[in-house]
Amino acid sequence: MNNTIEHLITRAESLIDKLETLLPAANAPIDWSAIAWRWVAKLGKGELQAISHPHVIQLENILFADRQKKEVVRNTRQFLQGLPANNVLLTGARGTGKSTLVKALLTEFSAAGLRLIEVERHDLTHLAEIVSLLRDRPEKFIIFCDDLTFEANDEGYKALKVVLDGSIANTSDNVLVYATSNRKNLMPEMFADNLPARYADGEIRPGDTIEEKTALAERFGLWLSFYAFDQDEYLHIAANWLNTFDIAFDEEARLAALDFSLTRGARSGRVAYQFARDYAGKRKLTPAHD
Repeated sequence: MNNTIEHLITRAESLIDKLETLLPAANAPIDWSAIAWRWVAKLGKGELQAISHPHVIQLENILFADRQKKEVVRNTRQFLQGLPANNVLLTGARGTGKSTLVKALLTEFSAAGLRLIEVERHDLTHLAEIVSLLRDRPEKFIIFCDDLTFEANDEGYKALKVVLDGSIANTSDNVLVYATSNRKNLMPEMFADNLPARYADGEIRPGDTIEEKTALAERFGLWLSFYAFDQDEYLHIAANWLNTFDIAFDEEARLAALDFSLTRGARSGRVAYQFARDYAGKRKLTPAHD
């Protein structure tokens, strides 16, 4: 009898040990000395993970977006001074400086108390939890959602809509959302949406649903568009980035920049930055000795 009980106890302890390995670990204390974090979710539970070395970008290195930069900087200054300010949506062509501009704000204003939290689209369902963690902090937080798009019936869409619409329980005076997207409409539009009349799963007024799908962008108080660069603008940006590596933008560099853009099939600020890193690295590389 005693052997049977001991055997059952041993099996129960083994089962408990296995279950404990499946449970999410307790969250580590948040490192509030950091200036940037990313929200990391696992098994339905998330935490703020400090970013030790945020990407340092200067505002002056963002070219050919002066109007957009001026508006975003002004809105951020208002936010930092405790004045009314808007959530921001930056849309437009890839590689035109949308994400870079948000990162540059951290470089410019971290000393004034600005903090940045990067949240992936699929983790937006945790927005209410994130805001609750920040509500009583003295700093000002930008929740940064990069390359934002949604699928139909996406739960993240509903969570973001609640925060943007100003639900009493899910907003805070020290939190704004800054998002970027390569699409003007953040929800997908279907060809059938443009038909003059149709049945939609028995819905009497499907047009109301279609309008709701495409109206999320309008919930951002500040909505700015970015545009693709022409060749001269691309070369100017490449020269500016190359200058940060102390390399002259001579004719050789100009031809190399054009060739680099052809291999990438695009002329953008991102491609110009990648060219500058590649070219400067090759120029400064110490030859190998056999």
